[in-house]
Amino acid sequence: MDNKIKVRDKEFGIYLTAQEIDLAVSRVADSINHDMKGKVPLFLVVLNGAFMFASDLLKKIKVDNNISFVKLSSYTGTRSSQVVSELIGLNEVVKGRTVVILEDIIDTGLTMKRMLEILRQQEAADVKIATLVYKPGAFTEDYKIDYIGLEIPNDFILGYGLDYDGFGRNLPDIYKIVE
Repeated sequence: MDNKIKVRDKEFGIYLTAQEIDLAVSRVADSINHDMKGKVPLFLVVLNGAFMFASDLLKKIKVDNNISFVKLSSYTGTRSSQVVSELIGLNEVVKGRTVVILEDIIDTGLTMKRMLEILRQQEAADVKIATLVYKPGAFTEDYKIDYIGLEIPNDFILGYGLDYDGFGRNLPDIYKIVE
């Protein structure tokens, strides 16, 4: 584990270790296992960022389930574009189902708001949100986030699925930008 790394034109310092991330993922999995007992949820993984979180989380899920993927995007570089693009759409029938959305990070909440609108239009019975990282200082929406792995300040981070212009997703730890 390097304490500092350079990705493209920016320097990043270690912020959360793989061990800290794993503990947060385990806490989220325990809560979901408890809440979903007797249900068969559809886990909806938001690509690209949530792939590592989803992979590790779903290995710890003990209830019967289905898994599908959607791809939404609202980031360019280190800033939210404030426009959500639906790059790969929902191809599962969600009507009457319990859906658990798996997201890597919720900051402004705009991307998740769009996902919730889509699921309401398709008449999901119950929708829960699980995120590895939540930035309450950046959150501008008013919906409930059901499962939060870690709350952090409004810093730009990368690693463990999170990227900077497509780079850094493969890092096992999470790094924050050094200003």
